[in-house]
Amino acid sequence: MNALFIGQAYIDVTMLAPAMPTGDDKAVADDYAVAFGGNAVTAAFCAARFGQSVDLLTSLADDWLGRMFLDMAAKYQISVHGRKVRRSSISFILPSDGRRAILRARDDAYLHPLPHLNIDGCRALHLDGHQADAALHYARGCRERGVLTSLDGGGLRANTHELLEFIDVAICSTRLCEQLGHTPRSMLDYLKARGCRIGGVTEGEHGLLWYDERGEISRSPALPVPHEKVIDTSGAGDVFHGAYVTSYLERPGAAWREHFEFARAASAFKVQHLGNEAGLPSHADVARQRALYEGGL
Repeated sequence: MNALFIGQAYIDVTMLAPAMPTGDDKAVADDYAVAFGGNAVTAAFCAARFGQSVDLLTSLADDWLGRMFLDMAAKYQISVHGRKVRRSSISFILPSDGRRAILRARDDAYLHPLPHLNIDGCRALHLDGHQADAALHYARGCRERGVLTSLDGGGLRANTHELLEFIDVAICSTRLCEQLGHTPRSMLDYLKARGCRIGGVTEGEHGLLWYDERGEISRSPALPVPHEKVIDTSGAGDVFHGAYVTSYLERPGAAWREHFEFARAASAFKVQHLGNEAGLPSHADVARQRALYEGGL
């Protein structure tokens, strides 16, 4: 494996509709997409789309949605290490005007202990904080081996504070800042104090506030995708994570600014497509986004 991703799997049903019906109302959606979902899971699919050898430790149920998920993973040649749950998790997503409402049903009551995988040859680990025991176990093991560890800090988990001690690259959401009582700027100080070599906070259309290898803070603006081209922002952050992990694997000696510039172009591609699968970019797609929009920054 080139990279190991650990997280919670969903089947995402994304519907493009003018409004959400209530009561006895009915409505017809303009379009829909059914795809894989979950933070680290979508990042894993993104890395696989770029051609990386990906292993994925994730929840897996023996039901028809679980078999659908395995079919999706096989298409991208992802090696799935399923941790058994009784039922698959599902999300209903309604994007609208640059935002997205999400309704989820999740089964994260794992029926077995964490599996012990052979991580020989692994060069990067990416986590979203789900499967707290597995996240901590593999983060500690990868840190001991000198393997890059990355965290999508989308929300507060049971062991977030402890886990950050073993994370090299922590990119967090404003939601996590709020949960911890931090501003984006003070969040960077917190990440530095936990020992994260690279840290940042994503702020949607305002881009990424982050510090580099020298601890210097800067802002990387999002690419200026025209508002009328933005269809579905759900999954854009997950694609961002999968893309910077890919960029690191392809060019481990490059500066992190370069990895994040690659990733923001991947994210710009995602927001212009409905659903996670349609929003997975290729290298050519990233190059086109950069050619179109980087000159406007």
